[in-house]
Amino acid sequence: MTFDEIVSDYVRVYRDDAREEMRGFASERSPSAAIRRAALCETQNGKRNAHQRRIPRVLLEQVEVRLQAISRNLAKAADFAALHKLVDDAAEGIKGIGALTVYDIAHRIGAYFGKAPKHVYLHAGTRIGARALNIKGDLIGPKTLPKPFIRLTPAEIEDCLCIYKDEMRGVRSHGAGRTTGCGQARRQRSRAV
Repeated sequence: MTFDEIVSDYVRVYRDDAREEMRGFASERSPSAAIRRAALCETQNGKRNAHQRRIPRVLLEQVEVRLQAISRNLAKAADFAALHKLVDDAAEGIKGIGALTVYDIAHRIGAYFGKAPKHVYLHAGTRIGARALNIKGDLIGPKTLPKPFIRLTPAEIEDCLCIYKDEMRGVRSHGAGRTTGCGQARRQRSRAV
């Protein structure tokens, strides 16, 4: 696949589900409800998001308690980067809560508070996809990527790098990279909505 084909496939297959998921968080009835569902990593139908399916609920509940305690700070965060830092600090010391979960929770809470990422956060599968493009670090500007990615928001780029990490590395084995991990999580959300 070319980069243009990867981006076009993402737009065709995954974009609507991803946007619908964020609309669901944006329309939660209150900040505490949005924080609760985001921290517990629940889809709109109350099921666990595939990215966090293996994390014991008790750990996610610990994150929720900490986030509820700083809900005013989350609401006042200047931008997504500040909100992400607050979530990261709140999750610090809870073994089993990694960078992907912190990002996902921050992204979901950010949807409620109208704070979207302006950069691409690299963790787990996204890091693999970025490495295939010789990009390293924890955070990159969207313009760092090849031109076809300009059609995507930073959050969509994060998603795309994860879903298509194998294609990015040049692996082309009948849909590699779209049957587990990020792709599976996205398909689970589309069925759940």
